[in-house]
Amino acid sequence: MNPTYTPTDSHPPEAPRRGATAQPLAGLRVVEFTHMVMGPTCGMVLADMGADVIKVEPIDGDRTRHLLGAGAGFFPMFNRNKQSIAIDLHHPEGAAVARRLAASADVVLENFKPGTMKKYGLDYAALSQVNARLIYVSHKGFLPGPYEHRTALDEVVQMMGGLAYMTGRPGDPLRAGSSVNDIMGGMFGAIGALGALIQRGITGKGQEVQSALYENNVFLVGQHMMQYAITGRPASPMPDRISAWAVYDVFTVKDGEQIFLAAVSDAQWATFCTALGFSDLLAEPGLATNNQRVQARPTLMPVLRERLASRSAAELSSLFEKAGLPFAPIRRPEELYDDEHLLATGGLADITLPDGERAGQTARTTLFPFTMAGQRLGVRLQPPRKGEHTAAVLAGLGYDAEEIAGLRAMVAVA
Repeated sequence: MNPTYTPTDSHPPEAPRRGATAQPLAGLRVVEFTHMVMGPTCGMVLADMGADVIKVEPIDGDRTRHLLGAGAGFFPMFNRNKQSIAIDLHHPEGAAVARRLAASADVVLENFKPGTMKKYGLDYAALSQVNARLIYVSHKGFLPGPYEHRTALDEVVQMMGGLAYMTGRPGDPLRAGSSVNDIMGGMFGAIGALGALIQRGITGKGQEVQSALYENNVFLVGQHMMQYAITGRPASPMPDRISAWAVYDVFTVKDGEQIFLAAVSDAQWATFCTALGFSDLLAEPGLATNNQRVQARPTLMPVLRERLASRSAAELSSLFEKAGLPFAPIRRPEELYDDEHLLATGGLADITLPDGERAGQTARTTLFPFTMAGQRLGVRLQPPRKGEHTAAVLAGLGYDAEEIAGLRAMVAVA
């Protein structure tokens, strides 16, 4: 594994070159007043598709630039393809610069507490008076209602929204292993922005779009809510659930390795038994259908676990791949840097780290999981250093060199 390397390495990892990347949003100006994960994700979606995204940071920089532990990768992960301008919004002249910048935008993004943007004249009501075509995307903890005053985090809404209950074992609620609501909430904000852009093309008018962590989480557990509506029985947490398929589990095999194996249809069950030489199980009338096998899981699974315990994970992977059966090795995130499929398809891209002890080193980041015109959406701009583009952005707004120099107490220039 080599997640970071310096440009002087003799053979740095390199994704395949696939020609010019589609940029369907080229020419669209987005001004982003965001921090953490949710808002920056929305900006990254638009930036990856070619929009000119200008990230407005506090005068001392986005706090996620220097987070530790699980937050250490937030800034470089979610802020590629953006420019950075650092402004002191608390200073009246700094807020005036921000308003002038926002007025030039097609889309403004924000994810601060309700009322924060209004204090600086940067709310939708104020900005839409200057630019009626503006699309304004707010990312909040909750949509307007009884909870809107609460402070929300991904983990908060996972706990109150049923996701932690479904992820953990009974009596042990557990958050999902990624910032799923922050990331998806940002994606839904981008989806709303794209819909608003289409509508603006028809009516000529902009609108406000709102996306929220809690409602995103409720959408995620909607399948379990619907399960209850249909069956009348509450959904059990995933580790304790009644599986819809008999063979759909993690098996501990030779040398303590683990592998996920599945057979989710009667045809796959026959293939499973044939590939593994379990002719006796295939011939068993009480295991002929999936529902029969689900009912027989208490006795079937111990038999399968015992028979598979002496097989290696590599052997089973080879057998299942040849047979066309579902399987998966159990991997840690850092192992994905060596994934042959990601390397072959260009699923990882080089970025230059902007902050911290490894600033200036090159790392590989994940790209969006779709193609446009056969191309992955790549990295055009490195994650920016704080205020890296302040002078250029201000010049583009019409400030001359003397005016920019006079604003140095309100803006940071890299």
